Amino acid sequence: MPEQTLVVVESPAKAKSIAKMLGAGFEVKASKGHVADLPERDLGVDVAHDFTPAYEVKKDKKPIVDELKRAARGKRVLIATDPDREGEAIGWHVARLLGLNPGDPLRVEFHEITPRVVREAVRKPRPIDQSLVDAQQARRVLDRLVGYQLSPVLSMEFRRRALSAGRVQSVALRLIVEREQAIEAFVPQEYWTLEGQFESEAARFKAMLYSIGKERVQQGEKFLITHADQAQEIARRIRGVPAYRIASIERRERKRNPAAPFTTSTLQQAASSRMGWTASRTMRVAQRLYEGVDLPEGTVGLITYMRTDSVRVSQEALDEVRKLIPDRFGNGYLPEKPNFYSTKKAANAQDAHEAIRPTSTLRAPEGLRKHLEDDEYKLYTLIWQRFVASQMTPALFDQTTVTVEGGEFTFRAVGSVLKFDGFLKVYGREEGDDAENLLPPLRENAPATLLDLQSEQHFTEPPPRYSDASLIKVMEEMGIGRPSTYAPTIDTLERRQYLERHNKSLRPTPLGREVIAYLTKTFPDVVAYEFTAQMEARLDEIEEGKAQWPKVVREFYDPFLKDYAKVPQKLCPVCGRPLELKVSRFGQFLGCTGYPECKYTERLEVKKAPEPIGEECPQCHQGQLVRRYGRYGSFISCSRYPECNYTRDESPSTGIECPKCHAGEIVQRISKRGKPYYRCNHCDFLSFDKVLESKCPLCGWNEIQKGKDKTACSNPACERYGGPDLQALNERRAERTSKAKDRGSKARGKSAAAKKAAKEPAGPPATWADLEPLIATVGLPADQAEMARRTQGAQSAVPAAAKALGLDEAAALKLFRQALFKLRMEYGRSRKPTRAKPKAAKAAATWKDLEPFLSKAKLPPQEAEVARRTQGQQKAVPQVAKELGLPEDQTLTLFRKAMFKIRMEYGKAKKEPVGA
Repeated sequence: MPEQTLVVVESPAKAKSIAKMLGAGFEVKASKGHVADLPERDLGVDVAHDFTPAYEVKKDKKPIVDELKRAARGKRVLIATDPDREGEAIGWHVARLLGLNPGDPLRVEFHEITPRVVREAVRKPRPIDQSLVDAQQARRVLDRLVGYQLSPVLSMEFRRRALSAGRVQSVALRLIVEREQAIEAFVPQEYWTLEGQFESEAARFKAMLYSIGKERVQQGEKFLITHADQAQEIARRIRGVPAYRIASIERRERKRNPAAPFTTSTLQQAASSRMGWTASRTMRVAQRLYEGVDLPEGTVGLITYMRTDSVRVSQEALDEVRKLIPDRFGNGYLPEKPNFYSTKKAANAQDAHEAIRPTSTLRAPEGLRKHLEDDEYKLYTLIWQRFVASQMTPALFDQTTVTVEGGEFTFRAVGSVLKFDGFLKVYGREEGDDAENLLPPLRENAPATLLDLQSEQHFTEPPPRYSDASLIKVMEEMGIGRPSTYAPTIDTLERRQYLERHNKSLRPTPLGREVIAYLTKTFPDVVAYEFTAQMEARLDEIEEGKAQWPKVVREFYDPFLKDYAKVPQKLCPVCGRPLELKVSRFGQFLGCTGYPECKYTERLEVKKAPEPIGEECPQCHQGQLVRRYGRYGSFISCSRYPECNYTRDESPSTGIECPKCHAGEIVQRISKRGKPYYRCNHCDFLSFDKVLESKCPLCGWNEIQKGKDKTACSNPACERYGGPDLQALNERRAERTSKAKDRGSKARGKSAAAKKAAKEPAGPPATWADLEPLIATVGLPADQAEMARRTQGAQSAVPAAAKALGLDEAAALKLFRQALFKLRMEYGRSRKPTRAKPKAAKAAATWKDLEPFLSKAKLPPQEAEVARRTQGQQKAVPQVAKELGLPEDQTLTLFRKAMFKIRMEYGKAKKEPVGA
């Protein structure tokens, strides 16, 4: 082994941990994620040549790549990016940029970051797995083809910035929208239950009406008793039965087995249901536990790799946990043989990894408490408990079913008592588990007396809204997405304001509904459940080496392209060419594809006119209140703005009186990042946590929700205050404002001074003596020239001139202003110093000049093909359109785009203006 070895990982935290474990002879550097990707402003995919991607080093990663190149000189290089297909692709890019052969043994994997595993891994490098790289490459190309072409369509359709669509995110949004539609369409069904209290041989118990004759009271979604009159009639008949008896007593032991150790999706579900965490929060904390925590024994990763579909566990981990269980809990909690689990959807599972488990079960959570942050401790505890519980004995329940009969009526009571806690000793019960119900000792065939009968009205409930946990569960069951995509998908939908959170539930916004309605109609395959699941399966086949990635991409892209071609184009009102979405330093806008010949542009976001709401302004009592639309939503203001500056929030009220001013109400607002916060609609009260109705026992202000079961006070002056440090927050805001002003003043720099200097030499305004000689030079129309002469440049003379010429005074004033404007413009031009004549333009570039720049322009395949066939001649467009089977206007657009980009490259090379 060479004396020095460079190990490349993804994150700085991971690099720090591994450097401590490897010691001398090793240098560990971080790539900080992806170092190369498709270009930001171009498609970057050559569709005509098997979707060949054109990768480039990201601008912010060039210093990192340069640093890696310097560090790699004269050293052996090992690439230890994350052990999944995304990590494999990052490693492939690093090898390519460092000039290494991916077929050489240079790839190492750390499924857990512990000294033993890390040292063993660096001794056994392997070549980069090209199948994994191809699978990730196919996913990236697919996402680019969809996002790059579909997102502008959405932005133009809905006239909104920053809209996006994607293979997985659009399907996830469709699930949420359809669930909301199902809830709205749901019609509650009334039904009634009857519960009797019985006594048998001095033992009292309750039982529910189970059947009448041979008809069940409830069977699935069918109910026998559906209205109050029917319930009362049945209750009357039940009370009229002369005698009841205990017809049967059935006793059996019920076994509840432990669940498998965590996969990515089940970890996100458990963290959501038990702790109320979002999927992204869960993965952030899990990443820190995987990358390493400083302990007295050194820096150690506490859990195995957290992006996995597998429930497999290594033999070493099994041996360790099977030794721990009897030592800590007793022999009765250890099964005779280890518990083995199988992945539910074996066809789509990535079984290359282990399940998520502690790297050592001997590191109990309570022993690590002082070394971990709160979130890290909570999540590690959950993972440790789940893994240990998975290798324990089942929980046992004694279940008793008692059947009471009388006449045509049958009642049933079910009792369940925990007999042996088994794995529940560690993992505890889940939310929603049935509570224990102990029945008294009863004897079969013994008589029973009905003491009381209660009827209760119920209504069927609509399907629940998705939470992070239930959405991830459904996506996993349907085969949509993979472990690494669940959290980013939900985050993207929330960031794009397609959904909003209400406690744990996810609701679609009106924008989310409109987008799905449009996509379902226009691009049905993009949001089709089966099609998306099939694509995920095909991507797995690429990973297994069973399919070629360009062929799989083609299977998706061809149907998508047919749908894309049917989308009607918005046309330029000036020249009739199609409009396209463009980006400037001020954001997105619509521009003509004929630029620079046609320079038509228009705003992307159409400004909405104020909408009257039928209320008088309470501040000035003169204007009417109107609804206006700002950057962060709608608000109410006075129609007389800016004379009257009255405004108020138009936000959902919580119905809670403001504890500060006692005049306004607390309303919920949404920040520009899509996060809810709470403020008063009358004063400056603000809270980033949910304001509760309960009062602080110390100061009387309202309490705020902190976490799942904790509350704090909203009063900054109270010792129970749980909000942010307002003084520090204001200081940071002031500092940011000051820095922004400094940057602005520096940016203006010389240009501001130049503008000032340009204004200073302005002399006195022109007199009539200065302007009169220019009447002939300007070439004013006769009526404007006559008006200028009669008034001699004085507006006060307009009424007399109008009377003399027999004109309306308003028309005369218009002629005066037009004439004086033109004369003053000409006077200003005559006073400017004469500029040097520009150099004569060189001859326009020929196709022979331009053809070498075809490849440098990085044209999309269709533009490149049109440029080649026309050889830069616009008159050849109709013939080329016919050859390619494209509409002539579309071919002309492609021609103009291509020639513009090629000429720009030619101009950059020549460092001079390019001929038309």
